[in-house]
Amino acid sequence: MKKSYKIDVDCANCANKMEVAANDTEGVKSAVVNFMMLKMNVEFEDGVQPKEVMARVLENCKKVEDDCEIFF
Repeated sequence: MKKSYKIDVDCANCANKMEVAANDTEGVKSAVVNFMMLKMNVEFEDGVQPKEVMARVLENCKKVEDDCEIFF
């Protein structure tokens, strides 16, 4: 399953950190952050609940960039 989420981040480097953190989250098959569009496209592994996984993605992103936000 693929979903797109609006994000709030201040700089391209921070967006890159968010992308790495999202890809390192269990349940995420792949994640791509588009800084110019302020979007995160996430492909989930089979059988996971996207809301639960996105809560962990946000938690991991906050570790590398504490003022970022993902709207899900």
